[in-house]
Amino acid sequence: MRPALEVADIFRRHGAAYRVAHAATLSNGQRRVMGAIEACRTSALGGHVERCADCGEVRIAYNSCRNRHCPKCQGLARAQWLADRQAELLPVPYFHVVFTVPAAIAAIALQNKAVVYDILFKAAAETVRTIAADPRHLGAETGMIAVLHTWGQNLFHHPHVHCIVPGGGLAPDGNWVTCRPGFFLSVRVLSRLYRRLFLERLAAAFDAGALRFFGELAPLAEPAAFAKHLRPLRRIEWVVYAKRPFGGPPQVLDYLGRYTHRVAIANSRLIGLEDGQVRFRWKDYRQPDKPKVMTLDADEFIRRFLMHVLPDGFRRIRHFGFLANAHRTARLDAIRALLDVPVPAVDASPSDYRARCALLTGRHLDICPCCGGAMIEIATFARARPPSSPIWCDSS
Repeated sequence: MRPALEVADIFRRHGAAYRVAHAATLSNGQRRVMGAIEACRTSALGGHVERCADCGEVRIAYNSCRNRHCPKCQGLARAQWLADRQAELLPVPYFHVVFTVPAAIAAIALQNKAVVYDILFKAAAETVRTIAADPRHLGAETGMIAVLHTWGQNLFHHPHVHCIVPGGGLAPDGNWVTCRPGFFLSVRVLSRLYRRLFLERLAAAFDAGALRFFGELAPLAEPAAFAKHLRPLRRIEWVVYAKRPFGGPPQVLDYLGRYTHRVAIANSRLIGLEDGQVRFRWKDYRQPDKPKVMTLDADEFIRRFLMHVLPDGFRRIRHFGFLANAHRTARLDAIRALLDVPVPAVDASPSDYRARCALLTGRHLDICPCCGGAMIEIATFARARPPSSPIWCDSS
């Protein structure tokens, strides 16, 4: 069922005015995301017509934009990704570790997304792998799945990485080492190393001329100002926290499903759009038991949403250690042999999207919602082709 209000409705009603007001600062990537969300599941993207073979019910199905920032297009992608990961889970405890950055770093990241987000991934992964390999801690090579989020519940810029880590690893002698029950690695030790590695990589990026600064941050282009900006960050504690271990592989999948394909705000959190103002539910983690509603001008809501548009081609889900793409299959086979567990069977997903949707989500698109008969495709229609460049059709 369609929500009463969608991000697409806000863009369609106020997007044109926003484009005009912010023409000088709106990036091409942000324009493409706005256009994709506005056009998603409308006649602009084409579609097909279906008729029930039994009762004659006719239904028009419009195509999706498949943009990774669209709140409506993540369900099937999420289900497929989780199905692919299910065969990779091991019968060991899993831990959830979160790496954040101070506000002073987040400001730099907003102006240098590709560079600083990449540093966030690599510093977090190197931290976990280095501490895990230390014989004083785990003494083994571990693996991890890392997912980038750039938002908080209020849609402000808050870059952080969620890491799902198996509670064990491969020792240098080739045996499997299990961590202590209920405890993976010291958060304090992780935080100190992560801070150093991150700042080293950030300084190296500055020295290489990979960072750009403008607006209030323009003075940081000077080496002395940049060094002064980083100096206090070497002394404060950086927030790294670990949650309780999961109960088992099913809980890991359930948790991953809530994190991997999220966008800045789900349509289900939207409450109303009246008089140019957007109301939505949010959770204040300082008062987690008290539901709150935030009201923003539509212009500010769109601005905050677009802050979280990722650079083209940037990978927001990454694998490291023995879960890295290059050798994941071989390493997992070796670990299963050590743990004496069979290799799980993997069923190929059907090529037809209706069959794939039914298999992965339980939703049967080929069944008539009125009588349960079979829906038969009887016609198709192409997407609209406006005279100007169709910026909305990008699916990056």
